[in-house]
Amino acid sequence: MMTSVVAKRLLTRVCWAARRPAVTGLVSARSYRGDSPDDTRNDLIEMPLPLRRLLYESRKRGMLENCILLSFFAKQYLNTMTENQLQQYDRLINEPSNDWDIYYWATEALPTPEVYQGEVMDMLKEFTKNRNHEQRLDAPSLEYLEKESH
Repeated sequence: MMTSVVAKRLLTRVCWAARRPAVTGLVSARSYRGDSPDDTRNDLIEMPLPLRRLLYESRKRGMLENCILLSFFAKQYLNTMTENQLQQYDRLINEPSNDWDIYYWATEALPTPEVYQGEVMDMLKEFTKNRNHEQRLDAPSLEYLEKESH
């Protein structure tokens, strides 16, 4: 004779086995099957990896003021910088531990330490003056990258 526990387990397994094809059929009908479509790569922005990283790091800052300032700066200058300028920019946006320092140096509220003073810092200070009176309320859209890559 079977105990009630064994009978219950057996009944549960039989019920699950009976439902399994129906559940499997539903799941497989709704899930992805087959080969992936050919990747046209139209959604990728063709930029060298260091530029993509610097663009991302310019946009994702610890404070909104630097996010806006550095993302517009990167939009205007990143693609035209020399290798030396890219290294200076990389060091400038990644070494200081406080984003407020970068902001104060760029706006000339505080003197720039000698280690960060250079061509890129001069470009950033001039850019920060906003002589063309651009409206910089939010980081620029990335649509300009799509236009440049085509």
